[in-house]
Amino acid sequence: MPGAVAATMVPMTTTVKATATEVVAFDQVSKSYGDVRAVDGLSLKLHPGETVALLGPNGAGKSTTLDLLLGLKHADSGSVRVFGTSPREAIVAGHVGAMLQSGGLMDEVTVGELVRLACALHPKPYKANDVLARAGIAQIADRKVNKLSGGQAQRVRFALATAGDSDLIVLDEPTTGMDVSARQAFWATMREQADQGRTVLFATHYLEEADAIADRVLVLHRGRLLADGTAAEIKAKAGARRVSFDLEGPVDETALRALPFLTSIKVSQSGAAEDGGRTVRIQSTDADATVHAVYGLGVYPRNLEVAGLGLEQAFVAITTAEEAKQS
Repeated sequence: MPGAVAATMVPMTTTVKATATEVVAFDQVSKSYGDVRAVDGLSLKLHPGETVALLGPNGAGKSTTLDLLLGLKHADSGSVRVFGTSPREAIVAGHVGAMLQSGGLMDEVTVGELVRLACALHPKPYKANDVLARAGIAQIADRKVNKLSGGQAQRVRFALATAGDSDLIVLDEPTTGMDVSARQAFWATMREQADQGRTVLFATHYLEEADAIADRVLVLHRGRLLADGTAAEIKAKAGARRVSFDLEGPVDETALRALPFLTSIKVSQSGAAEDGGRTVRIQSTDADATVHAVYGLGVYPRNLEVAGLGLEQAFVAITTAEEAKQS
């Protein structure tokens, strides 16, 4: 793809100057829209050099949390501090760069004109040509913004977020519309920023990105923080493991669904249709006991595999358990 991010990566070499030990601090923050509590007593802290993924189902409060952090909305209660001051003051000082999913780009201007404007407005600007190159859009600098593809528009938003020497970069669904190679190069660039001491906070629906990229994962649900830790810690918090195996011949699905410690089970046809074979995929909170019970049914499981949950399965398990508690 022309202008792929990887082709012209330009490093940011400016020394990060913000010295606050807490980049972001939410203290019992709540925000409601009528009867809907979008953020509910949220407390969290971000630190320099972290790459943090913000996860949650639709309606979890991710976008409202980012809006509060960026001063686009104000909390009903609690406090939000960015580099020890208000979000607005931190942004005016140039400490924060943001790439938001909502809001359009200016039409009838070229990519180059828009990036040069962003650089001119930033308190600590980079050279516009370097910003264009780093975002992989130098080759489309003369193109009108309203003529861009979805992936190109995302890279323009990235350029605007990194037009100057910001210490915190906030990204809302940043790789939507990008192809695989552009996504990989984008995250290589973000990893470089964190290695230089900048903090990167991103909300995403691509859970494989969070698993591969984030030092830390925050899971929101109905405006509350359900989990906070590394991807490995989040997986462990789910408290379940995956068990899969094949069974030959007729299968008593009722007996399988009665196995102990199951949190979920999927039974699907396998092999030749006439032999009645099945592939069984299970999530269990005690995989050893579940497997022992399988043998107790008098069947012989083939291709038996036991593994930890992936981040996506853990995310679903955690949020489903929370829904069950609140229902």
